[in-house]
Amino acid sequence: MFSMMPFGFLFMSILIFGTVLSLSSLHWLSIWAGLEINLMGFIPILVYSGASRETESGMKYFIMQALGSGMIMAGSLTSFSPLMTWEVTATNLTWPGLLLLVFGMMLKLGSFPFHFWLPSVMAGISWLSCLILTTWQKLAPLFLLATLLLIYPENNFITGPFILLMASFSALVGGLGGLNQTQIRALLAYSSIGHMGWMLLCITVGGSALKLYFFIYFIVSLCVFITLWASEKSFFSQSGISSLNNSKFNEITLMLMLLSLGGMPPLLGFFSKWVAIWFSSASQLTFPVFPLLLGSLVSLFYYLSLLFSLSLLSGTALTKAELLFIYPSSELPAQVTSMVKTKFSRLTATIFMLNLVGGIFMFLSLYVLEFI
Repeated sequence: MFSMMPFGFLFMSILIFGTVLSLSSLHWLSIWAGLEINLMGFIPILVYSGASRETESGMKYFIMQALGSGMIMAGSLTSFSPLMTWEVTATNLTWPGLLLLVFGMMLKLGSFPFHFWLPSVMAGISWLSCLILTTWQKLAPLFLLATLLLIYPENNFITGPFILLMASFSALVGGLGGLNQTQIRALLAYSSIGHMGWMLLCITVGGSALKLYFFIYFIVSLCVFITLWASEKSFFSQSGISSLNNSKFNEITLMLMLLSLGGMPPLLGFFSKWVAIWFSSASQLTFPVFPLLLGSLVSLFYYLSLLFSLSLLSGTALTKAELLFIYPSSELPAQVTSMVKTKFSRLTATIFMLNLVGGIFMFLSLYVLEFI
């Protein structure tokens, strides 16, 4: 899908470079520049096919990210003006500037109360763009937000309770917002909002919890989006291999991915939530966990409805015209069909074992370490 776009490697390099620049900078101007470079690398990926729905989603995303960057710049300038420095470690931020920075980061993350743009943007983009938007694009703002609480602990009496409150509302919105959705991309957007609540909780309880939670969330999201992209029904129905979509093993694998994303034990996705709960209990922050658990339980309900929504998928991976351009006949050759079957079966088997065995291995490792 992405390999069909010219200069794809260049845009991916720009996207990665912007995130690395932001995370490795000690100056607010270079942090802002890295976020903008990352944005300029992601926009061409977002609108590469030229479809009207992707262009609309790209414009919405650009406006929201520009607004977030403006809030970050305004927050840093609020402290730059009286202290005459833009260094992160030397700037003793006042609480108005710190709140502006927190608002800007949360707007870029799509967290409550700035979550309204994420479902509409994800509803019109490709699976690859959805994967990047829900994983890599959250990396820089999320860890910069955690750095703000670490560097300026004197303001935690303001930002700490505020972030916990936003985490609770994000989890509830992520759970309740997906109940009336029928589009898979919009459902996964609300799932991302719910997971953002757990990440905000991890920010307040410790950096180790945040790193572990984000790492597991990245792996599970990668498995989910790869499975959805590979099993998109329109690809198989247009190429004469619709029997692949009816495979019971493929359906079980997809179901397992969704339950893992929802945090069903003993799958890999539950381990990240268990770590967040454990760190919260150690930090005596048990009360904020209850709305997060409630939102996760509600989200499991619409994860179960995604299998029904698979029959309503619209083709975005490969159109009929592209198939006829590659193969003049109406159906793909038998050897290509066999190759696709083999690759798809291996992919689903690998993803199945990664989430099932990975979660069990994590729990066994913890019990062994505790025993030792």
